[in-house]
Amino acid sequence: PPAMPSSPAGSPGPGRHSGRLSRPCPAPRPMSDAHEHHRLQSLLDAMPPVTAMGIRLVRLDAAGLRLEAPLARNVNDKGCAFGGSLASLLTLAAWGVLESRLRQAGIEAEVYVARSELEYLSPLYEDLAAEAPPPEASAFSDLLEKLRARGRGGIVLTAEARDAGGRVAARLQGRYAAVLRR
Repeated sequence: PPAMPSSPAGSPGPGRHSGRLSRPCPAPRPMSDAHEHHRLQSLLDAMPPVTAMGIRLVRLDAAGLRLEAPLARNVNDKGCAFGGSLASLLTLAAWGVLESRLRQAGIEAEVYVARSELEYLSPLYEDLAAEAPPPEASAFSDLLEKLRARGRGGIVLTAEARDAGGRVAARLQGRYAAVLRR
């Protein structure tokens, strides 16, 4: 996902929404798993670096999202997962879960990573997998209120990459921004 664009003070900027929602945000609707899975994978496939990394959406459900990528396309000089690939996979996992939850709530918004912090805890010598849980209900509700009031808002999300034994190899905590589409 792109970094948050900047705009001159007082200007909503490209793709920004300067007004209020004309209607209340609808209650979350059930996801059509196959449709939403395909839609989100299509968004990922439209990003050339994601395609080069071989990232695949393997799970999208009420428990969150899981992305995977082959080690062969994301290996460093030591034979383990490249840190930049892990950062991308984690960033995209959290981005994807928010993108999907907003869509499920009937919100058309651009989602950007605004800030992230990564911890690399151990080398990963196998295919990469990242999981992001859904946003906490209260934080997501706050985000929806901000979108209603200002057309934009932010939320903190997490994602983790684990090895086959279940040990956390890398962890991301990031602030994501959502801006209503015009």
